[in-house]
Amino acid sequence: MPDPADERFLITGALGCIGAWTVKTLVEEGATVVTFDKGGDPKRLRLVMGADALDGITMVNGDIADLDAIERALDEHDINHVIHLAALQVPFAKANPPLGAIVNVVGTVNVFEAVKRQSGRIGPVVYAGSIGMYASTDADSDGRLREGAVAHPQNHYGVYKLANEGNAKVYWQEDGVASVGLRPMVIYGPGRDQGMTSGPTRAVLAALVGREFEIAFGGRVLFQYSRDAAAAFIAASRSGLPGARVYNLGGTLASIDEFIAALERAVPAAAGLVRHLEPPLPFPEEIESASLTELGELPVTPLDEAVAATVALFRARLEQGQLVPEEHGLES
Repeated sequence: MPDPADERFLITGALGCIGAWTVKTLVEEGATVVTFDKGGDPKRLRLVMGADALDGITMVNGDIADLDAIERALDEHDINHVIHLAALQVPFAKANPPLGAIVNVVGTVNVFEAVKRQSGRIGPVVYAGSIGMYASTDADSDGRLREGAVAHPQNHYGVYKLANEGNAKVYWQEDGVASVGLRPMVIYGPGRDQGMTSGPTRAVLAALVGREFEIAFGGRVLFQYSRDAAAAFIAASRSGLPGARVYNLGGTLASIDEFIAALERAVPAAAGLVRHLEPPLPFPEEIESASLTELGELPVTPLDEAVAATVALFRARLEQGQLVPEEHGLES
């Protein structure tokens, strides 16, 4: 691993769940971290890191749609790693498709363009793709989504994510800008409080405060613990790999019933509080990710252990008076 003291990371979308865990991990390792977000409350950073830890982060208030602002951030902070996580998730892209296209597609192109102008100083652009660009019918007859499957997006968000992969390939072919895209499925853990697959994490918080909660989908999904996802994005950034590579993110395949059972083992008093609807998500369940080994050995925390860790952090922040449930995905 490179010496973290020599690393200077720009994290876009650092106020989101994966972003907050990425920042936390890098700061703990001793790397310099600069965040790039358009305003907003750093509540997820406070949640996962603790309020005092924010003093060690340089936070740039910038718009991902502003190419000049991205370039200034890269130059002024002598950035040599970029992890691009800024995006509008499915519900927000659906509610405002033009804004979704500006943030999710134009914003991503701006990141690539800004890195291109750095004359090779920055390693691969690492960005968040999504299994959400696939339809359930994109899986093979055995139900598995192959790594080379052709995507047929069923919503604006999926179209935006597919477009980003295409633009990444063109930036490599025409400009030599290397990139690594990672496609998560269901991210869970502290900080995951919005988006169509945030239900399991919000259910954990609801259970801790004694509220009933209904997860809006059933079936089996590929769960990815937020800390593990952050580790994968950091490994991709440090990989130095050439080309325009894209990987399905690995994780734990489990049913929503299994997740609820893990939650009830961690919080016995919550038995019966959490239920779920039956329809599964409109995406493939079993997802191949064998090529991910090109990034090295990546952590996959067992479901019970990750749920217990999520409970422990939520409980600690509640006891410290640093967590307001209504600010983290629960309705009042």
